[in-house]
Amino acid sequence: MERLRHIVASVLELDLAEVSAEASFQHDLKMDSLEKVEFAARVEWAFGVALSDEEASGIDSALGAAVLLDARLPLAAGAGAGVAVPEARVTVPEAARSAVGPSAGVRTAPPPPVPAVPGPSPLSSSRPAPPSPLPAQRPAVPYAGPGVSVSADRPGRAPVPTGIDRAAGIDLVDRLVGRHLAAGHGDRTAYLDPGLGTVSYRALYEAARGYAGALLAHGVAPGARALVVAEDSVATVAAVLGLWWHGCVPVPVSPMLGEAGLAPVAADCAAEVVHLDAAPAVPPAAAVLLTGDAVRAGIRTGGPNAANRPDLARPSTGHRPGRTALIQYTSGSTGRPKGVRHAASAITAMLDGFGGLLALDADDIVLSTARMSFGYGFGSSVLCALDAGATTALIGGAVDLHSVRAALRRHRPTVLCSVPRLYAALLGTLRPGDEAVAALRLCLTAGENCPADLNHRIQDVFGAPVMNCLGATEVMHVVVATPPDRPMPGRAGLAVPGTTATVRDEHGRPVSDGTEGRLHIAGPTVALGYLDRPDDDRTTFTDGGAYTGDLVRREADGTLTHLCRADDILNLGGYKVPPAEIEAVLRTVPGLRDCAVVGGLDADGLECAVAFVVPETGADEETIRRALRATVRADLALYKRPARVEFVDALPSTATGKVAAYRLREQAS
Repeated sequence: MERLRHIVASVLELDLAEVSAEASFQHDLKMDSLEKVEFAARVEWAFGVALSDEEASGIDSALGAAVLLDARLPLAAGAGAGVAVPEARVTVPEAARSAVGPSAGVRTAPPPPVPAVPGPSPLSSSRPAPPSPLPAQRPAVPYAGPGVSVSADRPGRAPVPTGIDRAAGIDLVDRLVGRHLAAGHGDRTAYLDPGLGTVSYRALYEAARGYAGALLAHGVAPGARALVVAEDSVATVAAVLGLWWHGCVPVPVSPMLGEAGLAPVAADCAAEVVHLDAAPAVPPAAAVLLTGDAVRAGIRTGGPNAANRPDLARPSTGHRPGRTALIQYTSGSTGRPKGVRHAASAITAMLDGFGGLLALDADDIVLSTARMSFGYGFGSSVLCALDAGATTALIGGAVDLHSVRAALRRHRPTVLCSVPRLYAALLGTLRPGDEAVAALRLCLTAGENCPADLNHRIQDVFGAPVMNCLGATEVMHVVVATPPDRPMPGRAGLAVPGTTATVRDEHGRPVSDGTEGRLHIAGPTVALGYLDRPDDDRTTFTDGGAYTGDLVRREADGTLTHLCRADDILNLGGYKVPPAEIEAVLRTVPGLRDCAVVGGLDADGLECAVAFVVPETGADEETIRRALRATVRADLALYKRPARVEFVDALPSTATGKVAAYRLREQAS
């Protein structure tokens, strides 16, 4: 155990006293994905074992690692010998428990998932496991051109209602789930959930009904806003659907915000309901609190509880086309959380437009590394996948190289939705023809610009076309993409069906082809506006649409090339982060005189945060470096942490005395 604690302390550059055996890597120690990979590598070297991806991804504490190693090694090896392990407090991957024997220490593909609920279950689906190998890839749906809708009536899909009755509500639950049941497809698998196993469309529908009834039981009125702290789980999806069923407005947010970050968002959106995946030690005040644990209990047993009252649910009336049905938060250019209000009609327009271009169907298995709290992940794992009647495989807990590789091998997805920097990390560990990616027919990349070279490498190794996607919270989801049947490495692509994309100057006037300018989007997916931010509304939602904040160039053939952000916002794996937010945290470190954070490029050509710090005269750099590590770990979300820190004697300045950020960017790249 002490060896494992020392490894953790060394990787995180912490004092040993700060690393308890039970401290969660993700929640307590704030270990990021690269640090998790380094920890696993050091454990393999120190104990002479080879951890499978499933084993490595399942470790979340030194104690958990000790349990796993005790199962893999004789007690004499000293991994965790003599440690009394409280079984109920440690989650051990099933693969670790079954690894004892002659094959221990040999890297193999993980075994098939063990059902979370033993015996017959209402969650079971008649859908068989994907054959190996899968049939030949399906042909891509031809791109019809910007502004042209693609038919949603693809083989295997339940009929999609056409037209919008402006006097009637749009029933999102029926669109996403109910119509599949009506078409006789209720037993199809909707989700592969780490905690629940296989969940059918029928079970998901009943969970949403139960959640809607629970809202009524708690006295929640239709139209109320609910803060959904969105872990990637069926419970989160059921909560969102149940809120829509009851006529409420879900507000999905990231668990990475922590208590300090969640409080201002809850206040900003005036949340009357808070949904957490697990009950907190101190429940939020003045709110109806529902939990994912209660949702899962309802799915397993069907019995009534605080989040499952199907007997009380009323028929869903839907949301009016011009009314708010969903609020998603984005950092924006000032760093203040800004809620973006979406209408139900924008959601259905996105599904008819981008969804038609994506062309998922019921035979697809979708894996998204982007989380449901992120617009890209919400659209991939919830909206587009459910609309197509597809199966979505979920990754529980932290997303890192091990957990993604384990999910790829376990589920063999046909469609992978990820971000360029994670693709780049996977490329270092996979080879063409690897069974983990053998079933893929399409790779989506979004969140940040994907360089042409990286695009080519993804296609070569993953053996599937790459669909570059560009979107923004203010326009619902993806609005510019490269059609699956027309690869365009290095390009952002074309406007998706139903959307008009123009390039404009600082006065809002369209510019000629070949001239860089601001990307402007018009169409039915443009948001209703920000939540109580009239000044920001006038800046973003203008000229008949919305500006995404990107600088692009339009070529003569209509394709768009992404150049950079129109402001100094950092794009870190798809998250928009103001440098000032990181700088404010760094300035709290004793011994620093000044600092500045700019965007640099990593080895794969992707943007990363680089901090330039100026120490006080006589201060010890190593002491400051350790203090910086501890501070950013405690006060910044994983994606906001600088990739590297550079010590300088002084920051460059302009003639007016301002920091010359452009000179720092040159050094950072």
